[in-house]
Amino acid sequence: MKTSHTLIVKNEPTFAVTVEKIPRPEPKADEVLIRVQWSAVNYKDALALSERGGVLRQYPMTPGIDLAGVIVESRDPQFPEGLPVLVTGFGLGVSHPGGLSEFQAVPTSWLVPLPETMSLREAALIGTAGFTAALALREVVAKTTPEQAVAVTGASGGVGSFAIALLSQLGYQNITGVSRKKDVADQLKKLGATEIIQPEYFITEKPRPLSKQEFHGVIDTVGGDLLAQILPTVYYGGVAALCGNAGGIKLTTTVLPFILRGITLAGIDSVNVPMTQRVQVWQELAQNLHFLQNLPVTEVSLFEVPQIAQALLAGTHSGRTIVRM
Repeated sequence: MKTSHTLIVKNEPTFAVTVEKIPRPEPKADEVLIRVQWSAVNYKDALALSERGGVLRQYPMTPGIDLAGVIVESRDPQFPEGLPVLVTGFGLGVSHPGGLSEFQAVPTSWLVPLPETMSLREAALIGTAGFTAALALREVVAKTTPEQAVAVTGASGGVGSFAIALLSQLGYQNITGVSRKKDVADQLKKLGATEIIQPEYFITEKPRPLSKQEFHGVIDTVGGDLLAQILPTVYYGGVAALCGNAGGIKLTTTVLPFILRGITLAGIDSVNVPMTQRVQVWQELAQNLHFLQNLPVTEVSLFEVPQIAQALLAGTHSGRTIVRM
């Protein structure tokens, strides 16, 4: 029997996270079997490994919302054996077994052929975090110019780090990273940030519905109170792209930034992006991979994933962690 090392989350008889050697999955008629070479650990994966994370739709489940590997079994001539592919989003690692496994069966409708200029490691390194940052960047670039000020919250995290690097690559000259981690300032400046400020800069006891205009664009990965107090600082006609909720899902604000300054609130979803747009964004990311050069990256094994997940939930993790199979 062919087997596969797989990370499994169970909730019976008690909640547990283990790495087990189990039979390889058998692909269905509309699926292929992928030998996973790289995966990653995202904040969503960390929640999946938490007893009260609220991410997994059933148990037992293999988490991992990213994977990059090679097809080893296929009935679809469009996706032949030997083809390198990547998968992010859809139900991967949430309602469908995910990328934290040596082998995984995945629907063909979720597959993105690996761009020619990109390696499987680079695909996993970018993963959902980089893909999300690229989607947010589209919204910000459409309404700003490289000379204008852009703020990135949760700057030391995966999405935030990518957002800064991608903005810098596009020539943005006034990028403010918002992070409570003082020790990451130098690293964020290497990525392209021109200034690092702490969240407390925005937080006041009596929030004002409109404040001094400081940022033409915002890429927000945090949500909650921080976002509520950044919105009043956005310039007339500016944009805030929302793609995270680490600071909470509630948004307590007023309509004034929207009806008096005409700012745009753009929601970013990286899970159900149509395949045509998905492939296009990945091709854009593959055109110039220099933005990866200064990104802080940690490589771990499957057995080290729970430790990384704990650091993510505790807020002590920074940069990007990828998992080598």
